[in-house]
Amino acid sequence: MAYTILLAEDETAMREVITDYFTEKSGGALRIVPAADGGEALRQIEETTFDLLLLDIMLPGADGFTLCRAAREKGDAPILFVTAREDEADKLHGYGLGADDYVVKPFSLAVLYAKVQALLRRAKGLTREGRLTVGALTLDPDSGTVFANGARLDLPPKEFALLRLLMEQRGQLLSREALLVRVWGWDFDGTDRVIDSHIKKLRRALGPCAGYIKTVVKAGYRLEVDEDEGKT
Repeated sequence: MAYTILLAEDETAMREVITDYFTEKSGGALRIVPAADGGEALRQIEETTFDLLLLDIMLPGADGFTLCRAAREKGDAPILFVTAREDEADKLHGYGLGADDYVVKPFSLAVLYAKVQALLRRAKGLTREGRLTVGALTLDPDSGTVFANGARLDLPPKEFALLRLLMEQRGQLLSREALLVRVWGWDFDGTDRVIDSHIKKLRRALGPCAGYIKTVVKAGYRLEVDEDEGKT
């Protein structure tokens, strides 16, 4: 399923970088509609139904706060401010208008992408309901149970959350940074290398299904089942 995102950003290079990254990362599932100024963004908000809005605050024509207000009058699509302004008053004002999150420039594209995915998941119910099954591995989000090759596993909370995320995103590369943000939260004070330690623990717990978790050197992890592994 494709999702349409408004990107209101007056810096050409920034618009292009975000558009290219999101398009490539999502395989075209996230469609970016760019707006170079507030006036164009307002017109787009009036004419198009967006699944999510990325708004700069300092825009010619109409600022991000005005756009946020207009978007909230039309619907409840997630709104994420992407801006160089980091004053607490600006953040509180944005949240007061109905914004869902706030990213201060300069930022990591991977983190921005992860935040967008999380907001879409929350708003659109992208998290799969019911059991997740990959090869000989089954996870039930509601009961918190995991079965590997028919044997029930008792996973600690972090390992369970990592496995669930990897299974939900089967076949997709997830960077350490994205995993850290999604499982540990934005305010985690450690490094993304904590992911490696927990992946090792998870693999040990999975036993015959350990090979499902693939390491992508210098990039992150992906859950994928080879034909032979699926026969375990």
